[in-house]
Amino acid sequence: MSKLTLRDAISKGLAEALDSNEKCFLLGEDIGEYGGAYAVTKGFLDKYGEKRVRDMPIAESVIAGTAIGSAMGGLYPIVEIMTINFTLLAMDQIVNHAAKIRYMSNGQIKSPMILRTVTGGGGGLAATHSQSFEGWYANVPGLRVVTPSNPYDALGLLRSCVESQDPVIYVEHCLLYSVTGDVPEEYYNVPLGEAVVCREGQDVTIVTYSGMVRICLDAAEKLSKQGIEAEVIDLRSLRPLDTETSAKSVKKTGRAVVVEENWKTGGFGAEISSSLQEDVFDYLESPIIRICGEEVPMPYNRKLESTVIPYSNKVVNEIKGMFGI
Repeated sequence: MSKLTLRDAISKGLAEALDSNEKCFLLGEDIGEYGGAYAVTKGFLDKYGEKRVRDMPIAESVIAGTAIGSAMGGLYPIVEIMTINFTLLAMDQIVNHAAKIRYMSNGQIKSPMILRTVTGGGGGLAATHSQSFEGWYANVPGLRVVTPSNPYDALGLLRSCVESQDPVIYVEHCLLYSVTGDVPEEYYNVPLGEAVVCREGQDVTIVTYSGMVRICLDAAEKLSKQGIEAEVIDLRSLRPLDTETSAKSVKKTGRAVVVEENWKTGGFGAEISSSLQEDVFDYLESPIIRICGEEVPMPYNRKLESTVIPYSNKVVNEIKGMFGI
């Protein structure tokens, strides 16, 4: 086992992709000499050269369009778009072209590629740089959406993304880059669409993903001290979505809580909740509840920001309420 940060795990996966496939290349804003907004591609320009590590102008539609066209032509692009907020400027390219070309061409044309981007708040980056739009992309057939929360999954999921023939939105949370964890020396991968139970419990199931996983694990430890054992499930992929793991857990615990950083109205948590409702209604001892970000633009002020994003004590109090405590 090696100890890696999530940043290093992603860097390792990118290097593997470049080393194993001469048609693979990276493109994005400031990924070359600067090394990427979060230093994931630091040193890549010197190692692989400017033909395979290509700095692009501040034009996300151009970046995505270039990637899609090169993928259709037989190359394998891995894109970095600095934040998921900026992917909105490339939404036509992603949703109407990358996601649909294989279907519309009856499989004659494909656009295998990875679009890396950064989600979430907590970094003091204010309203237009702190949103969580991964659920929007999970609504689109033809896309894959993955949300690693730790180094092991970051590398394992990236390896599976490289093997996929579909365009993948690879979503990294802005606060997780320095999180460390054990990563095996030997090769492994994490299949797309497989959730994982990262803490076992018998009283309530917490379903979550990305930056909220560590929040929910912390909440589960606090609940344990008060006699409530929570099972925490990390979805890891939003599309394909593994509903079976969550349903199996809720059949055991009888209670379900869905935690996401995004706003509640129209959020991906509603999809998780409704899927569970369909699968486990007869097993529920109380209604499924959702714990989400407050429905306001993200404040720049740190104290205000910390109250907008779900925090562990909020999760604890909501779950205690399910038990009448």
